[in-house]
Amino acid sequence: MAKCGCSCSTGLSDEQKKILTAMVGMSEPAAGKEIAAAVGMESKAVSCKLTGLKNKGYIDSPVRCKYAITAEGKAAL
Repeated sequence: MAKCGCSCSTGLSDEQKKILTAMVGMSEPAAGKEIAAAVGMESKAVSCKLTGLKNKGYIDSPVRCKYAITAEGKAAL
């Protein structure tokens, strides 16, 4: 796993909570750029946070390069 220079592997940050909250309202898997637009963050930063969330099992990637929140992710909120 590549290091991205952020705290992806530590506890749930405010930004990760913001991302999960936005993903709850999405009816289908979304691309990183769509999620970034929804939360008002740069897509590179969102990409890093998505990696951390995926490693924790809070999101899944059912379609290549698209992400959806899991039951564990909803429970974490």
